[in-house]
Amino acid sequence: MAGMLRILLLEDSTIDAELIEAQLENLQETFEVNRVATRAAYQAALAQHTFEIILSDFSLPDFDGMAALDLAVASAPDAPFIFVSGVLGEDAAIEAFRKGATDYVLKQRLARLPAAVTRAVNEARERAERRRIEQQKDLLVRELSHRVKNNLAVVLSLIRRTGRGCRSVAEFEEKLIARVSALADAHELLFEGNWDETELLSVFQRAVRPHNRDLSRFDIGRHDLVRLDPRTALSIGMVFNELVTNASKYGALANEQGRVSIAWVVNKTGPGRSVRINWTERGGPVVKAPDDEGFGTRLIKANIEYELGGQASLHYLPDGFRAEIDLPIAESEALRPVSA
Repeated sequence: MAGMLRILLLEDSTIDAELIEAQLENLQETFEVNRVATRAAYQAALAQHTFEIILSDFSLPDFDGMAALDLAVASAPDAPFIFVSGVLGEDAAIEAFRKGATDYVLKQRLARLPAAVTRAVNEARERAERRRIEQQKDLLVRELSHRVKNNLAVVLSLIRRTGRGCRSVAEFEEKLIARVSALADAHELLFEGNWDETELLSVFQRAVRPHNRDLSRFDIGRHDLVRLDPRTALSIGMVFNELVTNASKYGALANEQGRVSIAWVVNKTGPGRSVRINWTERGGPVVKAPDDEGFGTRLIKANIEYELGGQASLHYLPDGFRAEIDLPIAESEALRPVSA
């Protein structure tokens, strides 16, 4: 049961078991006692259930308390083990603690049992929480190491590929700083959300604000609420950066009159869900298709088509550049429509 303290009681005397359970009624939390009296029943209970604490007599019909302690240490090492015995000599107590016992309570002083159980259980829970925190920390360190390696690989690729199409050191520096900054902005957004899922709208806003802080040059149409996992958010952030950079240099944001329309709609038909992102520029200089595919175009397609398994269609129309991006998303990522 949820919230129930599960206690395994190894006791062959029915009277003593009733006295022990009567004292346990003084515990501050609900509990459930599974009483066993033989070695076979004790072993079966350890194998079939998880207990938060084990209480055991020292003298038993077919085996002794030390053997019971050994079995508990082997099968349930995280459960505190308390001897509840009529007689427990000093030598036996020392040996019991050496083998892993948590405490012992004399049957002549059972009033001490609730406090001993409470203390032992609380200490065990604190140890379990510390282990959980340490495991989580180790997991985060490994994940961070993995992400750092991946990011360094991305940066190295940006350096190599950015340099190929640049005519001067100044141009190379400008483009490289912009792309690395976009990557850093995407990471900052993810860290703000504790590296959890991020809304597509937030990714878009973070990517374009360095070019138009108040978003006054953008017409944001329908934008369904879509949450992206970290890998997808990073890739989409880089894509938005390339689109807005291109618009600022050659497209709708290169003059004072141009505007950019952006919208995305979740497609819920077919075998899987996807989101269609439409980027439309108008009012800018006359658009001319490039003679060859630059790194920015390759970066967009690589992120959408290879990284995320989607499709990117780029159209260099005379009245304005357009991009149509289809992106598969998980069932939980498509939530609800939002009006402009």
